[in-house]
Amino acid sequence: MSVVRILGLDPGLRNAGWGIIECQGNRLAHVAHGVVHSDSSLPLCLRLHQIHDGLQRIIENFLPHEAAVEETFVNANAASALKLGMARGVVLLAPAIHSLVVGEYSANKVKKSVVGVGHADKSQVAAMVQRLLPAAGSVKADAADALAVAICHAHHRQLKATYGILRA
Repeated sequence: MSVVRILGLDPGLRNAGWGIIECQGNRLAHVAHGVVHSDSSLPLCLRLHQIHDGLQRIIENFLPHEAAVEETFVNANAASALKLGMARGVVLLAPAIHSLVVGEYSANKVKKSVVGVGHADKSQVAAMVQRLLPAAGSVKADAADALAVAICHAHHRQLKATYGILRA
């Protein structure tokens, strides 16, 4: 059974969380995690460029096989939603440039996959990530969310492989 390295991404304009795990069958192992920051004093186009460059370096350094991105929820503030949508576009583009398979998962699906409850709060997600990936240690919220997305993808790719939907 081969090892699959998965990059989980939690889109954000100020902080884009990332986490990398390895999956072999139903075994998960932490590889790395962190947050790509953008400088809020810069114009939007340069902030998006910072996110893109940060994610490109991560992909080039860790060479994931697949990626997973959390879908964003609709924000009441239209301007904020639009900016977050642009950041999400950059987050989707980065792995696509490297021809990675990119899975997309709703926040509820991620929470249900990791915690068992679709409406879990951030502290519950972080606690379960730490429990499932003890080598990760204490993980800040954005990176914990990204690791949770990677874990969700690992679980769902395993289900798809079991039913012959995904070829590894």
